[in-house]
Amino acid sequence: MSVNVTSPKGPIRVTTQELPSWARTQLGTAASILGNPGGGLLFATQTIGQVRSALADSKLDRFEPALALLAAAEDASIRRDYAQATALIADTIKQIK
Repeated sequence: MSVNVTSPKGPIRVTTQELPSWARTQLGTAASILGNPGGGLLFATQTIGQVRSALADSKLDRFEPALALLAAAEDASIRRDYAQATALIADTIKQIK
């Protein structure tokens, strides 16, 4: 097996049509690893931030409520309130359409 190193790889670009599905999948993963020892908190909060950034970059008004929920989820996870953070992530997943 070989690794392709012939061209630079950048961040994955998600189209506006793919954004809701991608965001829900990423947030589901974040919720599932949030309280895991050994880096779960780090990777979950990073994922929440990436989804929040992608939704904000889309400049679509329909994502405004989700952005507020994600900000609160990120804050709760940093404060290690995993139950609150997980509930906010679940609410966000329902919100993103």
